[in-house]
Amino acid sequence: MATRIAINGAAGRMGQRLVALGSADKDLDIVACFEYSGHPKFGQDAGTVAGIGEIDVTLAEETAAEYAAIIDFSVPAGAHAAVERAVNAKAALVMATTGLEEEHQAKIREAAQVIPVVWAPSMSTTVNLTMKLCEIAAEALKDIPGGADVEVLERHHRFKEDSPSGTALRFGELIANKMGITNFVHGREGRPGARPHNEIAYHAIRTGDNPGEHTIIFGLLGETIEMTVRASNRDCYATGALQAAKFAAGKKPGLYNMNDVLGL
Repeated sequence: MATRIAINGAAGRMGQRLVALGSADKDLDIVACFEYSGHPKFGQDAGTVAGIGEIDVTLAEETAAEYAAIIDFSVPAGAHAAVERAVNAKAALVMATTGLEEEHQAKIREAAQVIPVVWAPSMSTTVNLTMKLCEIAAEALKDIPGGADVEVLERHHRFKEDSPSGTALRFGELIANKMGITNFVHGREGRPGARPHNEIAYHAIRTGDNPGEHTIIFGLLGETIEMTVRASNRDCYATGALQAAKFAAGKKPGLYNMNDVLGL
């Protein structure tokens, strides 16, 4: 039986791809598409807005349909609404929105006490695999003679509102935990002096329509490791979120991540 899902922010760039790809998945049934009433596409068929033709699901603020999971890939204000909808519907929540304030993050953790929540800064399979590889590298290099310097470079489209990306911050967090690093900086200018070892630096680039790429550098004396993961379009994020919805539906309440979804 297909998993019944809802899409929050269904008229957005990611929401439209979730509608298009979810409609093509025989194991999923999109039964609700949420959007705020002031959106210019409000009230239209979600499939038409996504460019795939009518799916008989209207962009709305409310629904009478029952769903097993809701995916939020929107903005912080939309994420707050998605948490409330998931809890009220007793449905699993896939939280893919980044740039959340602490108050929003606290609401997600609170929700995970009563519903299953998959929460990750990136839904991409390859991003999460690269995170695992970076953890392995960090563990191997943490005590290497001469030390290893870690820098994280990320590129996204000009419309992205948060910086650095949630994915970049997650890369840094995972590596810092393995290497015992406690200092973080965002770019450099002027004369900051010699680079301290106990530091991870983030560099954010915003250009054109870049859907996202991250490069993690482990710089040693005499050699360097670079791991780069890049998306050529947004479908990798949407596909991962849909996979997460299938995973989370029917699970026990709690916080899950993409490692759980992917079995990493």
